[in-house]
Amino acid sequence: MKWLKRLLFLIFLGFSLGLAAVTALYFYFAPQLPDVTTLRDVQLQTPMRVFSADGKLISQFGEKRRIPLQIEEVPEQMLQAFLATEDTRFYSHPGIDPIGITRAAINLIATGEKSQGASTITQQVARNFFLTREKTYIRKIKEIFLAIKIEQELSKDEILALYLNKIPLGYRSFGVGAAAQVYYGKTVDQLTLAQTAVIAGLPKAPSALNPIRSPERARDRRRVVLGRMLETGFIDQASFDEANQAPITATYHGAEIALAAPYLAEMVRQEILNTYGEEAYTSGMDVYTTISAKRQNAATLALRDNLLSYDQRHGFRGAISQLWKADTPALDQAAIVAELATLPNYGELRAAAVLSVANEQAEIIVKGGQAGIIAWDDMKWARRFITDTRQGPAPKSAQEVLSAGDVIWVSALPTEAETTTPASDAPSTHTELPSDEPADAVLTVSGEPQAVVRNWRLSQLPDAGAALIAISPLDGAIEALVGGFSFNQSKFNRVTQASRQVGSNIKPFLYSAAFEHGMTLASLENDAPINRWDKAMGVAWRPKNSPPVYDGPIRLRVALAQSKNVVSVRLMRDLGVDAVIKHLAKFGFPANELPRNESLSLGSASLTPMQVASAYGSFANGGYLVSPYFIDRIQDGEGNIIFQQLPKVACDACFEIAKDAPSLEQLLDETPNAFSQCDISFAQLDDLAPRIISAENAFLVSQAMNSAIWGGGSWAHKTGWNGTGWRAARELKRRDIAGKTGTTNDAKDAWFSGFSPDLVVTSWIGFDNFNRELGEASYNQNLDKNQITGKEFGARTAQPAWIDFMKVGLEGVPEKPLQPPKNVNTVRIDRATGQLSNASDHTTRFEYFEKGTEPTEYVKPAAGSVFGSEEDELF
Repeated sequence: MKWLKRLLFLIFLGFSLGLAAVTALYFYFAPQLPDVTTLRDVQLQTPMRVFSADGKLISQFGEKRRIPLQIEEVPEQMLQAFLATEDTRFYSHPGIDPIGITRAAINLIATGEKSQGASTITQQVARNFFLTREKTYIRKIKEIFLAIKIEQELSKDEILALYLNKIPLGYRSFGVGAAAQVYYGKTVDQLTLAQTAVIAGLPKAPSALNPIRSPERARDRRRVVLGRMLETGFIDQASFDEANQAPITATYHGAEIALAAPYLAEMVRQEILNTYGEEAYTSGMDVYTTISAKRQNAATLALRDNLLSYDQRHGFRGAISQLWKADTPALDQAAIVAELATLPNYGELRAAAVLSVANEQAEIIVKGGQAGIIAWDDMKWARRFITDTRQGPAPKSAQEVLSAGDVIWVSALPTEAETTTPASDAPSTHTELPSDEPADAVLTVSGEPQAVVRNWRLSQLPDAGAALIAISPLDGAIEALVGGFSFNQSKFNRVTQASRQVGSNIKPFLYSAAFEHGMTLASLENDAPINRWDKAMGVAWRPKNSPPVYDGPIRLRVALAQSKNVVSVRLMRDLGVDAVIKHLAKFGFPANELPRNESLSLGSASLTPMQVASAYGSFANGGYLVSPYFIDRIQDGEGNIIFQQLPKVACDACFEIAKDAPSLEQLLDETPNAFSQCDISFAQLDDLAPRIISAENAFLVSQAMNSAIWGGGSWAHKTGWNGTGWRAARELKRRDIAGKTGTTNDAKDAWFSGFSPDLVVTSWIGFDNFNRELGEASYNQNLDKNQITGKEFGARTAQPAWIDFMKVGLEGVPEKPLQPPKNVNTVRIDRATGQLSNASDHTTRFEYFEKGTEPTEYVKPAAGSVFGSEEDELF
């Protein structure tokens, strides 16, 4: 009895000393412990996402991949997998698990090693949010105290939700939502039991147990997870057996990019970074841009197809490299696939190796290991490139084009089941993938691995650059933007960064200045050669038309539509260089950067495609200057709008109503329904875009550019003529479009800019190397008669992309006739002189004039003329 008392005393003393020690430790560490109440307002680091206006994901920026989930969004089977593996008694213990601690302590005493963990899910939350992962006793003590405090502050479901969203699971995925997407390309509710078990097994060692790097280890760990679920009664034996026998199917999935717009995404990234700093990458911002998914896809495809067409008609530059030669053994398939894996993707272009070549086809293996065939029809274009102006003879067999061992670029020929959505080659995260993470391990087409042999087309990576931008003339919203063939090829954004000579794209602004100074569409200018001595240079300046055809006195409508160079020079002389530059500055062109000489009339000014498109918008919207913008709104991680773009809008009706009002408030007080007829809303008068030219001026310029597409005259009477943009009339068949070609000296730049009432588009193509010319292409006997040949210029080099884009961009948009403003009259004029006419035959037409500028004299009828009833042209 005496010894029993002593034993009880010692136990009590030990317990008291232990309790005192724990209390002392608590008070010692308490000041060092963080405030766990911050977990209620914790902001999980989530990447910044960029979306189109219609909600398509364009890009994702940030090192950590995370898709936060509410506990109700996590399937019960996944909850069970984590609880069975990590903390079976989670819902019953107070934050620490005495049984688990005892088991770990016994193991430590027995083995001398800390081989068994005793951390509960709550302790892991404490460690992940507040502590490091170092294995020290002090860290463990802090972890225990924090776990107890967390249990007092948060509910079990709140703790479990934090854990499931915070836990690192490899490949920069944090939380189960991101892991499901990264490893399987699925949401958590789409996972199978086998896939769920793989993810639940990752917290122990995300790198070592990774199913992509170490599938066998992942399989073993999955068996452990499934075994724990079986022991705890969460699954039955049949489910265990089925999941345990399932193959490891994980592959790397980047962010689910739904829309290829990498150049715009980079513009967004830079803008957000400049405004919000580095924290934008982790604060979960959602940035909604102004671009339309349909129009962006159309722009990407139009630019790529046009650039490939230009590049291929100038000849084949040969293989990228050669893996083996004719007199050496071929590499085995594994070695070939390994070599091809080192080459990037460029849009739809994929690297391929030629295995064998027959007369009319070549057998290839494409990056990723897929077998393929290039038929003769898909390579017969490939005559030899000599220079930008010379090509070799058309090949007669496949052996003249390719050899076994060649590494080439190919593009997949579409099947009936495939769509025309352009491939995205942009990085989906702010930082690059680690070198040991395969971004393109298996080639997929339309999302499915291809096991069958398919047909491919021989291609090559274009040398030339291109840009296409589409904006809304109403407010400047960018609806599509493509800054080059491939973001992987070049991150140089030619829409905003390429300042290039604009050629004849400048002429509509010169004609606008002429109209502002009293000239009209019917005014005559002499289309005759110019020969002027330049004292400063000691040479004669002889600007020429292209082609060198001169028509004598010509109406300004026809002169602009046919892009008469000498007429532009004469207009510049009539107006004066200073007056023209002052007028151009109204459109946003930097006056101090414009050439102060007559070459300006022919487009010697260097501008970006964005500047050009913005300026053309003033003709489309009736004379207002709108500023291009690409961010519509920004939402924080909670969905709250933290930024909303308020662009200045162009609205004729609003402008007329408000132009004399002292304030919007007073106007609305006096006339509450003043703007009921307008399709827009605004907060103050300053929200209206400034008028830079009159509506009449904008309409007259648009009319001349409409003739650049539709031409004029009477083909029946052999007086018909085409404008430089006639291809658009043939392809689009719309009367509500207007446009202008542009080509610079030596064809180093080719442009086409044009618009409908709702959409302004500029297309440019040229070499980044200013010394290279776009050249010319000779006739290829292997191709059909519709091929483009001859010298490259705006209409045949840049306009095709504009047309292809407009076919989609205006699809479903009703045609809107170009309506004359109220101060514009129509009178019948003589086509030859621009004077009034009483005739009604093919020698006359109705023409538009701003009131007060109509001609006052009638043309004298020619002897023997007959007045008929020919149908008049009304545009």
